[in-house]
Amino acid sequence: MKLSLSLTLRSSTSPLPLFNNTHFTPKHSLPLIKCQQATTQKQNWPNLKSMGKKNRKKGLEDLSDQLYQFASFNLDHAPARRQVRSAFIDFHQNIDHVLFKLAPPGIRTEEWYELNSKGQEIFCKSWLPKEGDEIKGVVCFCHGYGDTCTFLFEGIARRIAGSGYAVYAVDHPGFGLSDGLHGYISNFGDLVDNVIEQYAKIKGRPELQGLPRFIFGQSMGGAVALKTHLKQPDQWDGMILVAPMCRVAEEVMPPPLLLKAANVLSNVIPEVKFFPTQDLAELAFRNEKYRKLAYYNMICYSDRVRLKTAMEILKVTSEIESNVNKVCSPLLVIHGAGDKVTDPNVSEFLYENASSKDKTLKLYEGGYHSILEGEPDDVIFTVFDDIIKWLDARCTA
Repeated sequence: MKLSLSLTLRSSTSPLPLFNNTHFTPKHSLPLIKCQQATTQKQNWPNLKSMGKKNRKKGLEDLSDQLYQFASFNLDHAPARRQVRSAFIDFHQNIDHVLFKLAPPGIRTEEWYELNSKGQEIFCKSWLPKEGDEIKGVVCFCHGYGDTCTFLFEGIARRIAGSGYAVYAVDHPGFGLSDGLHGYISNFGDLVDNVIEQYAKIKGRPELQGLPRFIFGQSMGGAVALKTHLKQPDQWDGMILVAPMCRVAEEVMPPPLLLKAANVLSNVIPEVKFFPTQDLAELAFRNEKYRKLAYYNMICYSDRVRLKTAMEILKVTSEIESNVNKVCSPLLVIHGAGDKVTDPNVSEFLYENASSKDKTLKLYEGGYHSILEGEPDDVIFTVFDDIIKWLDARCTA
């Protein structure tokens, strides 16, 4: 959970997770770990006796030796990430977070993989209201930089589903459990096209026909959602953006000479981990207890930002800033006023310049970047109440 470079790289997602399976009853069993693949990547197991717990990665000092071995895996490739996620499921069930302690009962979940048009396995997950409850609408989620839809978003999705919405999420290529080099974005448009492709399949399901469809993006996922809307402006009935990444603040831009050099190098050594990172947990979570949980998002990308990834993120923020007046969807923008990862002024800029006739901006005093999962409990509940009220108002006949 680290980040830096610019608002865009300042704007990573909110990697903090929690995968609580208290009510987890998948419809079918999918091989989240492909053993024959996972064994092809040799892992160098740390010498735990000589290492000592004080020398462990920050936030992981209290893990058992066995779990810390998994936490030390090289996560460059998806099979290893899937193996690590599987190893931590039981551990995550016992993490103390209000979104899981008070999760609505009976939520139906399903996990599966879809092959995209590039031949990549894309991890997908759904959360549906309990059997017999009416589905009011469909919410499709886009996660942020470095993140996954399998950790704290599990609690976010359950709360929205418990309010009557079918929630769907995918891990972007190169992130979470999906195929691709970890943390690598060779072309931001590929993330957008993948979202369009996967959610087109989901929106085409017979049981979802006639329902309002909303796209929901957090941090970098906000940029993905905005680009998706700009590419297909008539395909969504509304858009929810949480701490969106849609413009780079000048004060956090790298020096011009460094940017120029990085841009050239990104075409020569695009996968190199180049830009230094910051500890995002410290910046993104106001609630100290939940901040400590952030480090247990074992498959988030927290290393130096890869050269091409940085350039693609900077490029897309510039494109969004130039086209923000073309945003015409019903719009809810949510931001913590004390966000140190993405600038709340950027959300005000988006709100003021979007051409949407139906648009709402919610700024929460003192709120940090991870406004959905990293705040005091009362703030978390207030934010969710605002989201559900906004959705309900647009799903009534």
